[in-house]
Amino acid sequence: MNKIQTCLWFDGQAEEAAKLYTSLFKGSKLGRSVSYGKSGAKASERTEGSPMTVEFEIAGLNLLGLNGGPHFKFNPSISFFIGCDNEKEIDGLWEKLAKNVRMELKKYPFAEKYGWCEDRFGINWQLMIGTRRQKVTPALLFANKKYGKAEEAIHFYVSQFPSSGIEMIARDEKTSAVLHSVFTLAGQDFVIMEGPLEHQFDFSPAISFVVGCEGQEEIDKIWSALSAVPEAEQCCWLKDKYGVSWQVVPEDWGKRMSEADPAKRERLMGAVLKMKKPDLRALQDV
Repeated sequence: MNKIQTCLWFDGQAEEAAKLYTSLFKGSKLGRSVSYGKSGAKASERTEGSPMTVEFEIAGLNLLGLNGGPHFKFNPSISFFIGCDNEKEIDGLWEKLAKNVRMELKKYPFAEKYGWCEDRFGINWQLMIGTRRQKVTPALLFANKKYGKAEEAIHFYVSQFPSSGIEMIARDEKTSAVLHSVFTLAGQDFVIMEGPLEHQFDFSPAISFVVGCEGQEEIDKIWSALSAVPEAEQCCWLKDKYGVSWQVVPEDWGKRMSEADPAKRERLMGAVLKMKKPDLRALQDV
């Protein structure tokens, strides 16, 4: 699994969404799943024994579906860019994904065919004909109060992870706003754009990025570099200075949770719920 995993927060629809998305792309698959124990169910107001998480992969992008409840909602601040090989592919994906349309699927000055839509779960997708190194890519939109900070954010993120770099930044000639950028974090592509100032949405914990760390030293380093909102620190979650949510966890956390017997899984979850930043020594002792 890649070092950075994208987490999608659903209100009970994680498995349904994972099955849909994996059916749409070649080379996709469902992975490990974990059910709620007593502690996690109580904290999340879910039913004990109900599905908590499901791992899945779409076209090489690793994702984690989390049934966290109604607390957070998806919005266009983070979408997924899909590079399509031809018109047949883009039309087929659009038919399956487009419940609500933000930009019509048609020819634009910047693309032979492009469209921006929202699916039935509320997740936003940008589809465009054109080969991309990574077929499905998380895309962050810096709008409203974040407008003008996109290029700063790109350089900040790239500086925090090994095997990272900037592939391209396209700027508006008049305003210097970032129209489109592609950069790599720990070997995975990301996109950042800047949108109109009048957009009222902001980054939501409904989509977060999970960083798997090799040990406590790496956890401490990444946590210190990224965390900028003390009140958002909880259960391995944090927010950075741009409002983007991250989870910093042991690299084997998913395996540890899925393979543990129910009693140990309950102890692990109970320990994590009391933490802000992960404490590997405390987790080893449960």
